[in-house]
Amino acid sequence: ARRLRVVSANGGTPRDLSATRDGFGRYSDLVGWSADGNSLYFTEIHGTKMKLMSLPLQGTPSEISHCQGGTPFTGMMLSGVSLNSQRTHFGFGWENLDSPVEAHVTSVDSFAPVAVSRVNPDFPRENWGRSEAVHWKSSDGLDVEGLLTYPQNYKEGTRYPLLLVIHGGPMGVFTETFDGNAGTYPVAMFAQRGYLVLRPNPRGSSGYGKAFRYANYDDWGGGDYRDVMAGVDHLIAKGIADPDRLGVMGWSYGGFMTSWTITQTKRFRAASVGAGVTNLMSFTGTADIPGFLPDYFHGEFWDKPEAYQKHSAMFRVKGVSTPTLIQHGERDERVPLSQGLE
Repeated sequence: ARRLRVVSANGGTPRDLSATRDGFGRYSDLVGWSADGNSLYFTEIHGTKMKLMSLPLQGTPSEISHCQGGTPFTGMMLSGVSLNSQRTHFGFGWENLDSPVEAHVTSVDSFAPVAVSRVNPDFPRENWGRSEAVHWKSSDGLDVEGLLTYPQNYKEGTRYPLLLVIHGGPMGVFTETFDGNAGTYPVAMFAQRGYLVLRPNPRGSSGYGKAFRYANYDDWGGGDYRDVMAGVDHLIAKGIADPDRLGVMGWSYGGFMTSWTITQTKRFRAASVGAGVTNLMSFTGTADIPGFLPDYFHGEFWDKPEAYQKHSAMFRVKGVSTPTLIQHGERDERVPLSQGLE
């Protein structure tokens, strides 16, 4: 995990500030100094929400973006927050699950954001299904969170086909931003077509602390797979999802997880592997992140061949029968095309 440090402008020894909730992880960014120079402002993912935080030079972090008129304020864009030169106002994009982004500003002293743009005033407010954060227990008792999108015109007591959408990273995270945004998968359209959509944040995701983010080290396709399947079972047990109409998809690490999932179970009627890492051994030396897998598996494949083979879908492909669409960018340098061809 990363730490924030300060050092005198005149030089000297850097000093660590207090640790942040998510270990200043993948989506954490510095915003700037407070006007009095006694605190640093930064953003950080907490669960499915982006938070604006203040970290004093002496003390622990506290949240700034906690409310608007007593109502929780969610939907701050992942692209970050700006601080004006006088350090009196923040500016940022704000959206929520059913409203597209607009620019907002707020005083530093009193967090009460006001919209200052009208980029999307005519955006159609169609009924494409509501979304909400949901929680469940994994098979080992770990608390897991995700976003559930209900189909258009959802009727309680009816079971619907479920699409399991798995994020990349694996340090990615699904957050409460606008469902109609352009993205890898059209969640709002899926809901309009009558599907439930579950977007889980399994172990390895950002936003839940260092221990959670590191919990899939040496264990790709282990606890993370059990986490997402526990989410599927949770929705089936609630009488929402139809166990006979399940689909799974994901991009990058989500593609790895999708390719892995269909080697573990035949429960899904169809799958879509997007830019998936299918063979950890052949990934080595072809991607633009040569240290990535050795970090996660504590060694190169020639040092730990059993581990790399154990966690590769290609070594477990015998008997896979799920109809699967494989999508891959021809010039993908992060997950090379060769992974999709395999």
